[in-house]
Amino acid sequence: MDIISKYRTFLDNGKTERECVKEIIKSAEEKGYRNIESVSSLQPGDKVYYVQYSKSIVLFQIGTDPIENGMNILGAHIDSPRLDVKMNPLYENEGIVYLDTHYYGGIKKYQWVTLPLAIHGVVVKKDGTKKEISIGEDDELTFCISDILPHMAQDQMKKTAAEFIQGEDLDLIVGLNEERGEGAKDKGKNRILSILSETAGIEEKDFQSAELEIVPSGKSKMLGLDKSMILAYGQDDRVCAFTSLEALLDTENPKRTSCCVLVDKEEIGSVGATGMDSTLLENAVSEVIEKLGGYNGLRLRRTMRSSLMLSSDVNAAYDPLNASLYDKKNASVLGGGVVFNKYTGARGKSGASDANAEFIATLREAMDSNNVKYQMSEMGKVDVGGGGTIAKFAAYYGMQVIDCGVAVLSMHSPWEITAVSDVTSALSCYKAFLNIK
Repeated sequence: MDIISKYRTFLDNGKTERECVKEIIKSAEEKGYRNIESVSSLQPGDKVYYVQYSKSIVLFQIGTDPIENGMNILGAHIDSPRLDVKMNPLYENEGIVYLDTHYYGGIKKYQWVTLPLAIHGVVVKKDGTKKEISIGEDDELTFCISDILPHMAQDQMKKTAAEFIQGEDLDLIVGLNEERGEGAKDKGKNRILSILSETAGIEEKDFQSAELEIVPSGKSKMLGLDKSMILAYGQDDRVCAFTSLEALLDTENPKRTSCCVLVDKEEIGSVGATGMDSTLLENAVSEVIEKLGGYNGLRLRRTMRSSLMLSSDVNAAYDPLNASLYDKKNASVLGGGVVFNKYTGARGKSGASDANAEFIATLREAMDSNNVKYQMSEMGKVDVGGGGTIAKFAAYYGMQVIDCGVAVLSMHSPWEITAVSDVTSALSCYKAFLNIK
């Protein structure tokens, strides 16, 4: 399978963090990686992974250098903007049965109405058993959120784009009760509950211990008559997660320990136990150090401080139809190669880590030596753009870090656009980075 076909399969099979981790473990184990819990000691050349609550994963290939000399780390996130099903979601209103939702991450709410949507996730029963859910991806069944017809939308059309679809109105249509009159109340809801019980063993209260995500239905596609682009959900940031993983899996016998950290919750601030703003990476590295001869706090701190990291996150591609939003000479373009962002943040670099010039010079040498196509960029004009990544959480440890990823057009929309050549450039970049000594 060529790398683009493999990438598209990863996108199609990994529409949630849990699904991504499952695909990552499968690919890693095929390359000889083992769960770190299954090994008692580590030696140079060993390959292990560390999983956090099935939604984040850190992979290591042990190098020949002492680990306290630092690691080469590729970091990306595997969560994407979406709608989440609430804990008490199922209700019937005038015969239409809905699932109540709460949007996750930065979305334009109006983009999510009248689209074919699917439900992915997991339901956990009180006895601990888990039921994986994926409904709405076939050609026969789907879900959607309704909208007002243009003939009756005069008041709606007077509102701003941020206002004319309210978050509480993003409720998913899942069924219909065609009966009316006495005794008809909630018959549609009860029918849906009966279907869920028969097909998946799910009762209404099981929604309380479920993680169900509403995502666009359908597979990724090649875009353009020349098939030069990819149209898919979740390319922010799974395009960088996939290429980071592939670079690690293709690396053998590194001098410096190679690491790939793929985390959850970046789209809402990297919070929680599975986000980068936690001790996830520190705990994973501590386990590795323990199995390399014994944990030592100073050894951990030296390892983290001496490491190099690419915060592999996407950048906004230049949009010719909205050119006024960009400083063109400092904008990334589709097909321009992998993108380096010295700093992200907003306005006065708020929330940025701002990479050191010495580190950038090292990366320039590595890219040029390996004939990697790359571009330097910011995200929009100074007073217009901006955004956060996981870079600042790595910089906390004193390591050298810079944002480096793929340009994306229509970022955070249900269907995002990347260039095929940029995906391959990112892979080449990450491979070159892992070989820096």
